[in-house]
Amino acid sequence: MLAMAHGGSQTGQKVALITGATGGIGLATGLALVRAGFRVFGTSRRASPGEVRQGIHMLACDVTDDASVAAAIDAVLGQAGRIDVLVNNAGRSLIGAAEESSLAQAQALFDINVFGILRTTRAVLPIMRRQGSGRIVNISSVAGFLPGPYTALYNATKHAVEGYSESLDHELRTLGIRVALVEPAFTRTALEENGDTPDSILSVYDAGRAAANATWRNGIANGDPVEAVADKVVLAATAADPDVRYTPGKTSGRLRMMRRFVPEKMFAKSFRKQMGVID
Repeated sequence: MLAMAHGGSQTGQKVALITGATGGIGLATGLALVRAGFRVFGTSRRASPGEVRQGIHMLACDVTDDASVAAAIDAVLGQAGRIDVLVNNAGRSLIGAAEESSLAQAQALFDINVFGILRTTRAVLPIMRRQGSGRIVNISSVAGFLPGPYTALYNATKHAVEGYSESLDHELRTLGIRVALVEPAFTRTALEENGDTPDSILSVYDAGRAAANATWRNGIANGDPVEAVADKVVLAATAADPDVRYTPGKTSGRLRMMRRFVPEKMFAKSFRKQMGVID
């Protein structure tokens, strides 16, 4: 049995912490980890004290606030004594031309999608190092390897997550800690609940932005179920020798293959057409 960070686990049950667990991928992942035998804690900015949702112990946490993250981690340790798996899921999307977002809006998006992951990871790593084991699973996207029109800032956050995660996995392997990425394509979640609109709308981009929004809405409506993503998270969390990247559903894997082998200009032109941007 591994030494515990704060007095030991009362049951020996492995413990998972998921950010952004109120719905969509986060909730589905929490339920899947409960079924896999984990004691699961989930975060929400508006969780009530002692709230339990379908077996997931909810904690109030804002991943953009250092003190809030530290308090949530301390709460998990106080109740469970350890953290075996961290799933960084909290995030937002943004559809619009890059020029249409102020620097403040861009910084806010990075603060959630990138620095939110850095905050929670840095808070958890000392615990995992003391344990001599741990698994960090970061929810990325096909946008992490596939740049597209009208999502430049969102794509930039996911590219940052990809580079950070893969580099971190190189660093932590010798400490018994592994880092994995899960890269969903369109998934049936509520875009309106986790999506922002540009704060500096420019009419010159109206047609392209509308086409991108229509493509996203159609893609999400017909996308993979959240359970497909959750299953990959569980695999990344439990595999003896996990992959660095997991592509849930057929579309994600196909896009990664095409991005790798189809000539760049041919792929880019086809992708622009699919997104409603005609040369």
